[in-house]
Amino acid sequence: MSAPVTPEKTDSDNSADGDAALATVLRAALDGPWHQTREEVRANIDRAELLPDPSRTLDQARADILDTMRTLAEKGFAAPGFAADHGGTGDVGAAVTGIETLGYADLSLMVKSGVQWGLFGGAVENLGTARHHEKYVPGIINLDVLGCFAMTETGHGSNVASVETTATYDPATQEFVIHSPTASARKDYICGAGQHARVAAVFAQLITGGPGEEPEGRGVHCFVVPIRDDDGTDLPGVATSDCGYKGGLAGVDNGRILFDNVRIPAENLLNKYGDVAADGTYSSPIESTNKRFFTMLGTLIRGRVCVAATAGAAGRKALTLATRYGLLRKQFEAPDEQGEVTILDYLGHQRKLLPLIAKSYAIAFAQNDITARLAEGDPEAARTLEADVAGFKAYSTWHGSTAVNIAREACGGAGYLSENQLPIIRGDIDVFTTFEGDNTVLTQLIGKELLGAYAEDMRGLSARGWVRFIATMARDVVAEKTAVRQVIQTILDDSDENTDDSPLTNRGTQIRLFRNREDHLLRTCAQRLRKSTSDDDAFEVFNSAQDHLLKVGHAHTERLVLESMIAAIVEVEDEAARELLWKVCDLFVYSALEADLGWFLMHRHVSVERAKAIRRGVNDLCADLRPHARTLIDAFGVPENLLHTPMLDHG
Repeated sequence: MSAPVTPEKTDSDNSADGDAALATVLRAALDGPWHQTREEVRANIDRAELLPDPSRTLDQARADILDTMRTLAEKGFAAPGFAADHGGTGDVGAAVTGIETLGYADLSLMVKSGVQWGLFGGAVENLGTARHHEKYVPGIINLDVLGCFAMTETGHGSNVASVETTATYDPATQEFVIHSPTASARKDYICGAGQHARVAAVFAQLITGGPGEEPEGRGVHCFVVPIRDDDGTDLPGVATSDCGYKGGLAGVDNGRILFDNVRIPAENLLNKYGDVAADGTYSSPIESTNKRFFTMLGTLIRGRVCVAATAGAAGRKALTLATRYGLLRKQFEAPDEQGEVTILDYLGHQRKLLPLIAKSYAIAFAQNDITARLAEGDPEAARTLEADVAGFKAYSTWHGSTAVNIAREACGGAGYLSENQLPIIRGDIDVFTTFEGDNTVLTQLIGKELLGAYAEDMRGLSARGWVRFIATMARDVVAEKTAVRQVIQTILDDSDENTDDSPLTNRGTQIRLFRNREDHLLRTCAQRLRKSTSDDDAFEVFNSAQDHLLKVGHAHTERLVLESMIAAIVEVEDEAARELLWKVCDLFVYSALEADLGWFLMHRHVSVERAKAIRRGVNDLCADLRPHARTLIDAFGVPENLLHTPMLDHG
């Protein structure tokens, strides 16, 4: 790769090259506990040939991704994601950050790897028992067993509990019969089903009955179902088809699967949370069907964490490309008539990119927190983690999608050329807001969880039951907060409770503004839901408050992101790095407040004068951070060969 053209320095361009030493310190802070894992993966993927090539056919793109995965497998890439006694190394945090860092190369590589080792492998490991671990996990790790995760159906995506595929137990043969009873029961959009997968983890309604009992539905369970032979030919009763060209992710072989009374051995039921005896008798350590279902899905949240993480990585890469271009590209005559103005010197351009860079920092710190909580595996905190992951996945993927699109626009015509990567990244990341949970549904889940935090039996209630429960709550009830880390509590204790009496750069004031918004939204949402007076209008009341519920989820997640960022910066020992990070934090806060300024003004959480100060503050912070732009993006640590673009080579 040829060296980028370095522009002539101007007074406002202190460092087009950045401060390498400072960037190194910032990178270590952003990388968090798994810094070494990230560095190892960076070294392994620092090759321009890993970048997506739009001139390849679908078959070529898919074959290249699978070949790269085989190389990764040989280097032990997948081992951290599996328990030591199953053939792995049992480092969940390393597994997540490894998958995340692949996003700097090709998002198809991340998705394909995430499905094979995270979703399919995770289903076998977390929902199966010893017989499955021994039979499948070693082959999943080394790719001898290529699998897919067959949950979504043509007619059911987010509502997994209502999938239509059936798995009916036949005690005469001790087999399950996997069947697609309707056209809408077809497994759809399944990565691997288009070409490579030989086995599927199929989610289906288990139907069985013991001696003298009528067979009945026992809820959704997962089954290992062979779908192709070694030559890639569909097995009897299985009909696969290819989804073909998509909006992006050319290297991912999405496909569809229909089952026509396919028989599998009884032992292929992943039976950790539900089992069937030879005579058809069903048993489970969890009596409640709803609780069993949510427990099963809760063990699979690692895929959602990986999607959030990789969206963050894609956003950081796009912003790196756009910012470097902004430091090279000049447009219109400078006031001194000595040349044209570097486009990143324009306030409008700074406002496009720098607030998104600040938000990327905040999300990266929050991602480290989420990953650490996942790695801890605390069963007592599982429910809260599941909800927070849902909200964070939505928050991070929406940001990633926005950042990539704005980065494309910021590069003008150059940004529209595939050779400069941004259009490819934009097409690839678009679906991140949909898979592993639709973002609107996930954000709503947060609001429901907060409002229902007091009652275990809230989980699984219908809209009617949920509204009836809320109607019984005391008027001033506010959902129980997640545990407050000590550093945040100390900051709050040392700050003025009246946010109007302290500067906006005060950390306690920033936290209180975000918390006050969340508390206000939560209280008023509960009050709106109390309007239901009968079963007849329960859905209407719920539906009419859905916008409010979504805003609760967003406010809660953004507050958690801010607190993660502040807690991480406090731990940074290097004074110069910490001071720069505090400015980045300020820009994140000011930008978030500006984006929701209408709400803060409407509900009198800020005055008109403070609102004006927020707008001015964004401008001032952009000017303060402009000289550090290159340093801030260099700290993202995108491998240099993965930034290979003609627009940066030639300016």
